[in-house]
Amino acid sequence: MPRRDQSAAAMIGEVASLALLLPVSSLVGGGIGYLIDRAIGTHFLWIVLGLLGTAGGVIELLRMLRRDAARETKGPDEPS
Repeated sequence: MPRRDQSAAAMIGEVASLALLLPVSSLVGGGIGYLIDRAIGTHFLWIVLGLLGTAGGVIELLRMLRRDAARETKGPDEPS
């Protein structure tokens, strides 16, 4: 989550990155799987890699939220 001592542009960027993280990671994983499927003639890797991309996005989202929650509990004078 955005911190209150950030500029408006930094807050918008941080919220936008949180909003785009899951769809982009899913699309990248699925896209790579699709390209591999076309190259080797299979039809299931896009699903597998799409799910792996989604899982990676969820893990990164949780890391970002945990980091931001820890940052909010510290005071502004404390290092992060």
